[in-house]
Amino acid sequence: MKRRDFLITSSIGAVATLVASGAQGQMAMQMPWEWTNENGLARFLKVDTDPLTEEFSKYPRCPYCGMVRQAFSFSRHLIVYDDDAVDGTCSIRCASVSLALNLDRKPKTIYAGDAGSDAEVKPLVDVANATYVIDPKLPGTMSPVSKFAYADKAKAEAAAAVNGGTMTDFDGALRAAYMSLADDTMRTRQMRSDKRAAAKKM
Repeated sequence: MKRRDFLITSSIGAVATLVASGAQGQMAMQMPWEWTNENGLARFLKVDTDPLTEEFSKYPRCPYCGMVRQAFSFSRHLIVYDDDAVDGTCSIRCASVSLALNLDRKPKTIYAGDAGSDAEVKPLVDVANATYVIDPKLPGTMSPVSKFAYADKAKAEAAAAVNGGTMTDFDGALRAAYMSLADDTMRTRQMRSDKRAAAKKM
């Protein structure tokens, strides 16, 4: 094909694509849309007006990866949505999955384990008041890159200084969790597949 013919063909194709996409956009705008809570929500979530009381007995395992949340108290998250539905996850990685599955629920409060606490079981901190440290050299929960929350900014600064980590807020840590979600998912699937294969050989 001559270069001129190629350019003409490509131009026609591009115009056709634009016309088609414009028509689809107009159709989407004209189609009736009515909100329903039958779709786009994680249906298993419990309504809980006192989620911090007996947290681990009510939310013992992360619903997305199965991890025992108390064992990962330093990275766990607890999301309270505006309809009082509550989701307890092991990490910000799995919290990102919850937020993606509940697009029509607005988070009312999100808590995270305070990684800077000296307590054996880390207390929860409102992420609005927390500083996150993203540390590529420190493994996280469900991710090779840690994204931990700190109630004390000075402790976050000290933690970041150890390996040259980056300090950010919840939104920044959540964005990083979404950016690595594909790689984290493939890595976890492979690791679990390898473990099952090894168990069968025993």
